[in-house]
Amino acid sequence: MGALKKLTVIACAVLTSSYAYAESKTIEFSADAVISAPQQIVKQTKLFVGKEAVRSETVINGQNIVEIVYPDKGRTILINDSLKSYKERIVDHQSETKSSGSPCDQISNAVCEKLGVEDISGYKTEKWQIISENNGRKLRTLHWIDVKRKLAIREFFPDGSVAELKMIKKEKVNGRDTEKWERSLSRPDGKSAKSYQWYDSGLKIAIKEELPGGYVRELKNIKISEQAKDLFTVPDDYKKIEFQPAAYPEYRNR
Repeated sequence: MGALKKLTVIACAVLTSSYAYAESKTIEFSADAVISAPQQIVKQTKLFVGKEAVRSETVINGQNIVEIVYPDKGRTILINDSLKSYKERIVDHQSETKSSGSPCDQISNAVCEKLGVEDISGYKTEKWQIISENNGRKLRTLHWIDVKRKLAIREFFPDGSVAELKMIKKEKVNGRDTEKWERSLSRPDGKSAKSYQWYDSGLKIAIKEELPGGYVRELKNIKISEQAKDLFTVPDDYKKIEFQPAAYPEYRNR
């Protein structure tokens, strides 16, 4: 699961390449990551999860755009197959730091502090405080993360909203055995919203989410197998170039 990577990564398991790697790095697999709205597919990405890297392929404006991420090295390679070119980015502070188990491993521009261990509804959780910054204003949130599943069982947000997560049943989804969890968000004005996620204990990630408004994010066609090493390398005849937004439209705002 994504960047999944602002505070919402903690709220629910986001189906992004980096998140999938973070929780499932010992299991190699491929899948189709699909985001859909009512009666339409918004985005579809082919995902390949290896032991050290994740490859995602997306067709944008008729061009095949590839992203290869090495999370433990802070290295990202952006490839445009149509132009036979690539761009490499390295984040220095990540290249020197392995995953610490902190929620901040998946969130940029935030500070995380572990406040202790608590039992919530029978689940052993780690209580984390996350301080992020938005338009010069510091935001403080609290998250109780299930030690086993890395799901947020309870959350407190700056506006006074509270989220609670509970497991309601076990269910087969896309050929996988999962636990179906219901997330209830209660707002100070009395309004509430529910969403659902299906946690795959084998992959250690949520492989499906249903969000308010009929939006769905899920992994389909999941195949557990060793991934070919050349999936995570750049072809020899591809030219390295400086970052060009026109060549990588989906990264213009990153």
